[in-house]
Amino acid sequence: MRLYRFVWITLFLSGLALSACAPAAATPSAPANTAAPQSQPTATDAALAPSVTAADPALPTATAAKPLAPDQDPYPTSAAPTLQPTLPAATVSELPDASLFVWAPFSSGLTRPTDLADVGGGRLLVLEQPGLVRVVENGTLLPQPFLDIRDRVGSGGNEQGLLGIALHPRYAENGQFFLNYTNLNGDTTVSRFSASGGSADPGSEQILLTVNQPYANHNGGSLAFGPDGYLYIGMGDGGSAGDPQNYGQDMGALLGKLLRIHVDAGDPYAIPADNPYADGSGGRAEIWASGLRNPWRFSFDRATGDLYIGDVGQNAWEEIDFQAAGTPGGVNFGWRYREAANPYSDGQPPAGLALTDPVAQYPHSEGCSVTGGFVYRGAALPELNGVYLYGDYCNGRVWGLLRLADGSWQNRTMFETGAFLSSFGQDASGELYALDQRAGALLVLRRAE
Repeated sequence: MRLYRFVWITLFLSGLALSACAPAAATPSAPANTAAPQSQPTATDAALAPSVTAADPALPTATAAKPLAPDQDPYPTSAAPTLQPTLPAATVSELPDASLFVWAPFSSGLTRPTDLADVGGGRLLVLEQPGLVRVVENGTLLPQPFLDIRDRVGSGGNEQGLLGIALHPRYAENGQFFLNYTNLNGDTTVSRFSASGGSADPGSEQILLTVNQPYANHNGGSLAFGPDGYLYIGMGDGGSAGDPQNYGQDMGALLGKLLRIHVDAGDPYAIPADNPYADGSGGRAEIWASGLRNPWRFSFDRATGDLYIGDVGQNAWEEIDFQAAGTPGGVNFGWRYREAANPYSDGQPPAGLALTDPVAQYPHSEGCSVTGGFVYRGAALPELNGVYLYGDYCNGRVWGLLRLADGSWQNRTMFETGAFLSSFGQDASGELYALDQRAGALLVLRRAE
């Protein structure tokens, strides 16, 4: 998950047991931003296909589930699929009174929940960090898991494990969904699975991508389909502290980037034709955006298609990045030249390199590790329509961020949940949930009574 801020969170949450890394631990530790480099696990994951090794072994490598044919273009390109329908982009003109709403208990009994997806019929799929996908039906946690891949998930590190899920845009027709997890070698794996009859078969896995992780932290982990129908993948900078290999600014590496691939073409995927390095020259073809440190949760506004990214900071600032719908790929969000909108160790960027500052940031006096959220587009709370809600993992604080008609931003603390906010979730109706990793619980945003 995010950075392992051991010292900070020990002071901040004195008296709590910091043991999220152990499989049987009851209390997760908060991410830290100054963790010492850790050795990469050496266990072998027999389920993975052989890697295609880059010339520089320090660079991350993509692993194809099926080898490409000798005459196949290694960077197949494709036109965008049909756009998904969106809701009207009605948005409130100011942030509402937060006392009108409450984060209410919705479900409990989970083990270190990390992400969720709505498959319809009142059923939410909830990821558990050790490698189970659980079903919460109308608020009740069902005893039978939807999927069990604990045999291939490495969750020994606080930021490792089963981290992200995205349903195929045509999930109701094809039953396909995608998972982002840390394998037994400590590397990021993005795979496709198939479901039928209310569960998924672990044997249906097709590995799309494996990215070597030099350290155990900064794994990223988020997945989301954009309004363009492509799969976006959030990758951290590889870990340690301060991005020692400068992966965030290395376009030859997949680490420290937001990736974008076409999962319905190619083998095992194709490169969208409008990716900034689609032909493989100048950078890895999968890259959509760069300059990220550890993007912990990104999402698209389902009404506008705008992209919001919560990027975890080093030791001073947390940030929310923004890319308006229709903006071409190639945006550089600045790490490690900058931490949020503030200079970092690399000083001034080279002449001509454009960096995009965040639209919101907060110092570590207000939290320690950002968790990106969602723009509210539900029907139950119209006062929140168009408000982006995001939080801090360490103290459970939740902010509201609103883009005003003149392009400026309004940002304000709205809730103090006290939860260990590992993630937010959105159901098919646009209602929002928060995942409390420590309590193993889901909260739902409702109107206060």
